[in-house]
Amino acid sequence: MLAIRLARVGKNKRAQFKIVLQEHTVAPGGRHVEILGSYDPHLKKSTFKAERIQYWISQGAKTSDTVHNLLISNNVIQGEKRKVKLPTKKEAEAGEMPASEKKDEKTAAPSKEAEVKKTEEKPVKEKVDKEK
Repeated sequence: MLAIRLARVGKNKRAQFKIVLQEHTVAPGGRHVEILGSYDPHLKKSTFKAERIQYWISQGAKTSDTVHNLLISNNVIQGEKRKVKLPTKKEAEAGEMPASEKKDEKTAAPSKEAEVKKTEEKPVKEKVDKEK
């Protein structure tokens, strides 16, 4: 499956992105089929090959969430923007889940395995007390 996504280029602390068409299994900086535009987040400038983008989408290429939102903002395609949730810096460094997913875990009921472990521990403690 083909994907339209961003490939980072540019200097350190001065990112620029190419909008490329690639096989979805290829690394974002790897070999691409076609360059479809560019995006400079510092100057908020973007250039697109609108006809080629629309052609590839009609052929079944999927867009990444960020590219999809850029294309809608620049009226290249029509539709609604997608929500993009990026992990915080601390979460990314620690390899943790986003905070929204953690809340769901806390509210979930404890698993059956946890309940079984709790019941198994009580008789063991009683036996230790009797031996003293």
